[in-house]
Amino acid sequence: MDLLSSADQLELVAVASEFFSEQLPISAIRDRRDEPSAITRKLWSAGADLGLLGVSAGEDIGGAGLDLEDEALLFRELGRGLVPGPFLASVLGARLAGLAGHADLARSIVTGEVLVGLAERRDGEPRGGRPVRGTFDLFDTPDTRYVLVVDPSGAALLDTASLTDVRTIECIDPGTRLASAQAGGAAPLCWVAAGDDPIRSRGLVLASAVLVGIAEAARDQAVEYAKTRVQFGRPIGVNQAIKHACVDMAVAAEAAWEQTLFAAISLRSGRGDAEFQVLAANVVAGRAALDNAAASIQVHGGMGYTYEHDAHLYLKRAHVVEQFFGSTRDQLGGLLGQEAAQ
Repeated sequence: MDLLSSADQLELVAVASEFFSEQLPISAIRDRRDEPSAITRKLWSAGADLGLLGVSAGEDIGGAGLDLEDEALLFRELGRGLVPGPFLASVLGARLAGLAGHADLARSIVTGEVLVGLAERRDGEPRGGRPVRGTFDLFDTPDTRYVLVVDPSGAALLDTASLTDVRTIECIDPGTRLASAQAGGAAPLCWVAAGDDPIRSRGLVLASAVLVGIAEAARDQAVEYAKTRVQFGRPIGVNQAIKHACVDMAVAAEAAWEQTLFAAISLRSGRGDAEFQVLAANVVAGRAALDNAAASIQVHGGMGYTYEHDAHLYLKRAHVVEQFFGSTRDQLGGLLGQEAAQ
């Protein structure tokens, strides 16, 4: 199995990386920290015009029809650049709408006309396509017309207007907008059972790719600082404590990416142990992102703790993304319930 990126995949990464660095730099997180939305509709539409929302969507709804591993490459760049906005929920929402027979809605999401936020259940039981009840945490829902609800039984799209008691919550990550809401029997617009399409597993793979990007960016940031920061006449990177920390970060990021990429291929190809590989990827990538981001702050010393520096933003985003589709504890529990990998 060839896990190396092809020329087409490298071109996709280059285009996305250039757009993110030029149009959505990390500094924009601070600039818009008091705005209702972390990303403007103009930039969202520009990203959609580049095809960022339709990498794996079918060509019949305006997508490129590529594979999950291609999409994982894009989401790794989202993590590297700490790119704000409801990319994950919108991509999964477009897939869900298409599978449920709502082609026009799927096309509207892919073109950036309609945004989809993520709703994470805090209480209440999955209802298998029936009216949804419970308390939810909402991620990046300003300007969104729908929210994506995902649980082990399947995935649904709810009209944002059907949610009640919506309360804004200050998020640890200034690039993420967080709120809580109640669903008192909201009827799903679209519903796809987990047995028909593993949307939750796809979401876990893409969330893992974001975490890998965070782990890699934190590693690169720490290594660059260790090479240029001079103390007592020598770069601090010559000290074993710094050198070993950077090596550990590199190993963790590489292991996380290989596992995430293998999970994407396993899910796409229908391997019998695909769910095992997906859960393992999410656990490994989450740990790498959190550990690398924390280690990067340590390498930067006192400067890494300041709000003006980017180091702390990687750690905060990692904590948020790690909670998507269940916590690490949830994934570990699911992993222990799986049969051994093939």
